[in-house]
Amino acid sequence: MSESYHKTAEAQSILKLRALQKDLPPFVAEFFRGLADYTSARTRLGYAYDLKIFFMFLSEELLHKSPQSFTIEDLASLTADDIESFMDYLTYYLKQEVAIQNEALGKSRKLAAVRTMFKYFYGKGKIPSNPAELVGFPKLREKAITILEANEVALLLDLVESGEKLTAKQQYYHQRTKVRDVAIITLLLGTGMRVSECVGLNLLDLDFDVNGVKVTRKGGDEMILYFGLEVAEALEDYLAIREKMEAKEGHSAALFLSMQNRRITDRAVQNLVKKYASLVTTLKNISPHKLRSTFGTQLYRETQDIYLVANVLGHADVNTTRKHYAKMDDEQRRKAANVVKLRKD
Repeated sequence: MSESYHKTAEAQSILKLRALQKDLPPFVAEFFRGLADYTSARTRLGYAYDLKIFFMFLSEELLHKSPQSFTIEDLASLTADDIESFMDYLTYYLKQEVAIQNEALGKSRKLAAVRTMFKYFYGKGKIPSNPAELVGFPKLREKAITILEANEVALLLDLVESGEKLTAKQQYYHQRTKVRDVAIITLLLGTGMRVSECVGLNLLDLDFDVNGVKVTRKGGDEMILYFGLEVAEALEDYLAIREKMEAKEGHSAALFLSMQNRRITDRAVQNLVKKYASLVTTLKNISPHKLRSTFGTQLYRETQDIYLVANVLGHADVNTTRKHYAKMDDEQRRKAANVVKLRKD
């Protein structure tokens, strides 16, 4: 992702955060300022959305006054029981007459925001204790990793190229986008990059001398991802078309364009992956993230190097990678138990 695109996304998150802070207690502004040096604006915005729900709960269930009137003393008065009540509230609540439900993952994310806020003010000496650290995260049920197998990957790419099985209306648009779509899906499968990294790519981020592409990872770090010949060929085919396209003002640097000649969006990539993948398998809900998982699984199977997989996927903690991919070792060991026979049949 280019530096300019990254800065634009960061600026948009900052503006959204400022607008959202109007619905939060005044003291929370200090919390966000304190995080600014070591978190992205997008991370702080995520905290703000989750904290808004927390203060809405306090307003409706405990303190019975508007969040904008909360003081740091109100925060100091809260107990671990109050925060556990919030976790129970998250299971099912109404927001503008719409029922909202949270599973363990959603609850964990919101508790992480609350914990971070309490830790900040406790560390600053603004509150006498940190009750949030006494509240445990809900247990997450581990889900089996969903990937495309080798034959499904080949079938997916064939379908993107041919447009076979698409409806008549879809085939009409397919003629205009198939080269781009092949390039996008081949790039996702061949590098394991995130969808946000893909849509943020600029023309100048590609270097065919080394078959590399520059992306900006979470946290703002830049990295070169290298790709093979299949990816290079798909990108070169698309570039032959892209150089003839006249992008809208402000989008001329973008690598992948929509049919409106604007930088393609995350949602558009998610929709095109879902469209084609549904023709391959109806049993698996395939998204761009699942294509990333497919790449990670294939890389681990080939190299057995969990640190390499973590590095290429941009995981800050190798334990995140190990949790998903090292399970395959256990599967292989289980199979081995039935291979060796101690007595002849």
